[in-house]
Amino acid sequence: MITEVVLPGQVEPEGLELRTRPLPEPGPGQALVAVEASGVSFAEQQMRRGKYYDQPPFPFVPGYDLVGTVVSAGPGVDQALRGHRFAALTKIGGWASHALVGAGDLVAVPEGVDAAEAETVVVNGITAWQMLHRVAKVRPGMTVLVHGANGGVGTTLVQLARHSGIKVIGTASPRHHDAVHALGATPLDYRDPDLPARVRALAPGGVDAVFDHIGGEGIVDSFRLLARGGTLVSYGTAATRDVPGSSRAPVLKLLARLALWNLLPNGRRAHFFNLWAGRRRLAAFQGRIRADLGQVLELMAKGEFTALVAARIPLSDAAKAMRLAESGTVTGKVVLVADEDTRRSGEEDARCGEEDAR
Repeated sequence: MITEVVLPGQVEPEGLELRTRPLPEPGPGQALVAVEASGVSFAEQQMRRGKYYDQPPFPFVPGYDLVGTVVSAGPGVDQALRGHRFAALTKIGGWASHALVGAGDLVAVPEGVDAAEAETVVVNGITAWQMLHRVAKVRPGMTVLVHGANGGVGTTLVQLARHSGIKVIGTASPRHHDAVHALGATPLDYRDPDLPARVRALAPGGVDAVFDHIGGEGIVDSFRLLARGGTLVSYGTAATRDVPGSSRAPVLKLLARLALWNLLPNGRRAHFFNLWAGRRRLAAFQGRIRADLGQVLELMAKGEFTALVAARIPLSDAAKAMRLAESGTVTGKVVLVADEDTRRSGEEDARCGEEDAR
């Protein structure tokens, strides 16, 4: 049987439902993965409020990404995948004991990398790497501003930027300043009414890039803080998470604003980062994911990147994990891990799969 967490509608975290159903067989091009870890990201926080831009109709199984071991492979899939650990982007479906994943979406996890630690950099690592290197195209010696530097994407952005020789200014609540400083960034209080002035004091000519997941009216200051030639990368609308109404309206308003700014003759650029852009050209999209996530996982394997697991919480206690992720009290990412009995079953399945592959 497969155990999965179902989001039945717009409910409080305690309204999440735990269900079981028969274990599915992988179809052509698919692999069945015994899930060892799946993250609680901002996307799920929006989804339970019906506020994620293109979420599916209720009910559905959340889970934007996962790390697990392939236990069986469908027709047309290399049987040698069985028994090996992989990461994958899923958008939905990751909060389960098992998940069907397209074989082309699997990214190998290096030997010796813990599943929960690897999970912290699946969606976060891809997002951070692509925003830094594919969108903003940062270079050594530049200065960037990272909003929410204590969060899952934020801590990843800080570390990858510092690894590339980039100075980082990070906003966070004062309770997280020590953690942000330990990652190599200069922390500033995101609630400080003089925040723009604080940033300008550190970067008098402006910053070379701003990474903003907040949206709302604060996006105006993010754009104004750019140096000439700088890039604003917007990747969310957290400011409107709890505002009733359409899930699309805040995004569309933000896109219109960014488009208008790009018409201004000041040398600054504004982008909205969409992780799923380009998926219509599936092979190229999957190739970028494997390349970018692969580099982040290699840094982790070499000890050059610190995984920040805020908490490891059993899948059966998903409500607690959601509450903690939404509390704003943690640094890093809350990770759902397999319950003990499910984990043992998955390990047995993986051993059998590996023996069959031989």
